[in-house]
Amino acid sequence: MNTFLWILAFALAAVFVASGAMKLLAPREQQIEKTPYAEDFPHSVIQGIGALEILGALGLVVPALTGIATVLVPLAAAGLAITMVFAALVHARRGDPFRAMLPSMLLALGSVVVAWSRFGPYPL
Repeated sequence: MNTFLWILAFALAAVFVASGAMKLLAPREQQIEKTPYAEDFPHSVIQGIGALEILGALGLVVPALTGIATVLVPLAAAGLAITMVFAALVHARRGDPFRAMLPSMLLALGSVVVAWSRFGPYPL
């Protein structure tokens, strides 16, 4: 199970770094074209979400790799899960199809698995 949690944490981190980097670096017009929900928020909010996703991704792996402040791993996972729940709610509020909510829901589920496991039966 520990190996599975490491793989899941690294996979989540990779997705969140990629997503966060896109939110931080892509021009607003390109973001709106690829993800129409970006039009509902100021660009600074989207960039803030991107920065939080990158910080959360780092929190999933860096403390575990260094063995320093390992309690940050489940905290980062819980924070990312909350972020993804709100992302799914944004899609629901907009009336987007279920397939638009699915990535957020899956990322939330994976983050909850890491948070629950690292807080509980499989701590670092």
